[in-house]
Amino acid sequence: MKDIKVFVATHKKYQMPLDSIYLPIQVGAHKKESLGYVRDDLGYNISSKNPFFCELTGLYWAVNNFDADYIGLVHYRRHFSETKAHEKESSKRLKHALSGERINELLKETDIILPKKRNYYIENLYDHYKHTMYIEPLDEAGKIIEYYYPEFYPEFKRLKKRTSAHMFNMIIAKKSILEDYCNWLFDILFKLEERIDMSVYDDFHARFYGRVSELLLDVYINTKGLSYKEVPVLDVEKVDWFKKGFAFLSAKFTGRKYAKSF
Repeated sequence: MKDIKVFVATHKKYQMPLDSIYLPIQVGAHKKESLGYVRDDLGYNISSKNPFFCELTGLYWAVNNFDADYIGLVHYRRHFSETKAHEKESSKRLKHALSGERINELLKETDIILPKKRNYYIENLYDHYKHTMYIEPLDEAGKIIEYYYPEFYPEFKRLKKRTSAHMFNMIIAKKSILEDYCNWLFDILFKLEERIDMSVYDDFHARFYGRVSELLLDVYINTKGLSYKEVPVLDVEKVDWFKKGFAFLSAKFTGRKYAKSF
């Protein structure tokens, strides 16, 4: 069996997969009461940035403080899936989370596991972000990449053509690969911090670091030419696709940005 640990990012007590390969991590733990999980404010950390960086503070902590051959990140309500889950109860749906045994099998064939790509059939990734969020942070990230990491810029420009992406900041990868990715990603995001005036955004839109990073994952993967295996995504709680679809159409055709997550 490979030495693997998959961190489950959470900010509250929640039901977790029983498989020992999973380890809950309390993200945004800085100055917060302990949930009894591993905390992201110990050791080398950016826990205080969690209101803006979202689950990335958990990824940062894991890569910089935890020793394992393979490290992963999922979310308390979103996991890699063994099979499609049709149960209404979240506790039963959670039983379909990818098992440690299956993760081991997949990592015999590849060094990276990613969620199946999400398809945006109506528009490209750049336009989708522009319609639903404020585009300035993404544009500024592109300028940083063009100047500091020019070899990645052609792939960044493809955001205006591609209509699918590996979303959710979910990944399981060989630690050496994850370390290289995180060095690249967080350097870009920390530079982005120096350029963006956060005061113009409300709490919801101030979380753009986590959202920008979702689009940067494939920029890194594709530029590096890395191979991977895709796995379905399990939503522990049912998604209201009607509300989500209505919010998207409203954003696209009326200019009304998203006001919350779906």
